[in-house]
Amino acid sequence: MPPTQNPSAPGPTHYDLLEVESTASVSELRQAFRQLSKRYHPDTTSLPQAQAQESFRQLQQAYAVLSDPISRNRYDSQLLQPPGPIPPSGVPAQPPPRTSTSRPVAVRRALSGGEWFALLLLGLALVLSLVLGLGVAWARGAAFVRTPSWWPEAVAAAPDSPPDSPFTDAHLAP
Repeated sequence: MPPTQNPSAPGPTHYDLLEVESTASVSELRQAFRQLSKRYHPDTTSLPQAQAQESFRQLQQAYAVLSDPISRNRYDSQLLQPPGPIPPSGVPAQPPPRTSTSRPVAVRRALSGGEWFALLLLGLALVLSLVLGLGVAWARGAAFVRTPSWWPEAVAAAPDSPPDSPFTDAHLAP
């Protein structure tokens, strides 16, 4: 995947990176982003790590721009403008101004119905296990809180009074 270029420069556009038409809806953009992110995510691809990270970063940037209606309109208007004049070779070109879309934005999604159902089942299994365990213990007549078997021996072996500590005032008495 080639690097993302300035919208007014020739090369791949954000639409090209996401492999969608410029008339794609938000849901089509989301679907394309999800499919491509599975393909180019550094943890799931066979591409070299550096190339996968760069490709995934470009996908995130393209999706961040195109999924926001305001930034998408701004981007589309930049695509329609002809490229500016090329500066003479002696004059350094100024870098494009930083926009709010220059940082990748984390994409958060709501939990699906199946995920909510799995969480509900997990919670119910936990509560049922707790109730079942306490019920069986109660039916057997077991005590819920027991004294450990080693406790009487530890109490018998403990001295009646604690030893003098250098941190108490007992050693300072005349």
